[in-house]
Amino acid sequence: MTSPVPSCDVEIRVRYAEADAMGYLHHAQYFVYFELGRTELLRRNGVRYRDMEARGVFYVVAKLECRFRAPARYDDLLTLTTATARLTPLLVEHEYRLRNGDRLLTEARSTLVAVGRDGRPHPLPDDLYAQLTGAGPS
Repeated sequence: MTSPVPSCDVEIRVRYAEADAMGYLHHAQYFVYFELGRTELLRRNGVRYRDMEARGVFYVVAKLECRFRAPARYDDLLTLTTATARLTPLLVEHEYRLRNGDRLLTEARSTLVAVGRDGRPHPLPDDLYAQLTGAGPS
């Protein structure tokens, strides 16, 4: 089995509709970017979130904390680094760093819990967990 991809970078250009009246990236948009980073990290590990949903497995955000250090502005080209900090069959913790060039704008961390269609905690299927951790079949 191949080694999992522990982190990924995604480039994001701040669109006009994402900025507030002063031209700054609206604070709520950062959380949308973090979701983009997590789904891209899953994809780079060979798992599409839509396929997880089709199998009845969903990630729900249980905790999300963010530290804003400097603002982003309309038309800035940003780099979002998303890393898996911890992964168990039931939860995943991600860390995020959003930069504009060498300047750190935001640091964040999230905890997501795997749930079934009923909204109750439900561990990832063994094959998905193995794919995300690089652990061979058990």
